[in-house]
Amino acid sequence: MAPRPHPAAASTLAVALLAFAAAPAACAAETAAKSAATPAIARTPRPAEAKLYIISPQNGETVASPVTVRFGLTGMGVAPAGVASPNTGHHHLIIDSPVPAFDAPLPKDDKHLHFGAGQTETSVALAPGKHTLQLVLADKDHVPLDPALLSDAITITVK
Repeated sequence: MAPRPHPAAASTLAVALLAFAAAPAACAAETAAKSAATPAIARTPRPAEAKLYIISPQNGETVASPVTVRFGLTGMGVAPAGVASPNTGHHHLIIDSPVPAFDAPLPKDDKHLHFGAGQTETSVALAPGKHTLQLVLADKDHVPLDPALLSDAITITVK
């Protein structure tokens, strides 16, 4: 015959199981409350015909480090971060990383480079091996445009 748990232990276990079962619903409610309390970040509209692209290096190219990356943009202009001018934005280069969310300012780190002075090219030191590069155009506050304006992602090999 199997031993029976002490009544107090059984009661504690039942309470813990009920709390565990209720956790997903409580978590979802808390997340919804936070989302409702956080106002959406306004995104700047962009012309439908605008196009963002990497001029060089070319997709599939083998290059030496440091790599010179030239940015291309048609249908819009480039303006420094902080400058609100219609149909303009500034470049961000994403290196070896997925594109982040479009509803917040882009992160700034070694995988997400900002060109807030209005630069249209850069030189980047990359380790030997394969790397992916992609451009994102953002507004004066580093928030991607609406709809987001992205270049095609390219893959390069650094020798």
